[in-house]
Amino acid sequence: MAGFGHGTRRHPRSRGRTWSRTGPDRATLGITGAIFAVAGFFVLGIILGPVAIACGWLAMGRRWSGARPVPALTAVVLGALDTLLALIWLVG
Repeated sequence: MAGFGHGTRRHPRSRGRTWSRTGPDRATLGITGAIFAVAGFFVLGIILGPVAIACGWLAMGRRWSGARPVPALTAVVLGALDTLLALIWLVG
C-alpha cells in the first residue's frame, strides 16, 4: 500500500512509452498558424496576426537557422503582414 508521497514504483513510466512530449506537434502549430494568418486578413487581424506569428515561431523550433517547414514560415510572414495591415488600418 502506498502512503502519502511514497509511490510503489520509483519511475512510474519510461520515456519510451509516453514519448515525453507535451503540447501540440510542430506541424500542427505551423498549420494552425497559417490558418490564423489567413483568417486574420478577414477578421480581427490585430489579434490573429500576432497569434499566427507565435504559432509559426514555435513550429520553427524558436530559431531561424536550419530547415524551416513551409507552413511555419508562411504563418510568420503572413502574420507579420496581417499585423502590419491591421495597424495601418487602425491608425488611418
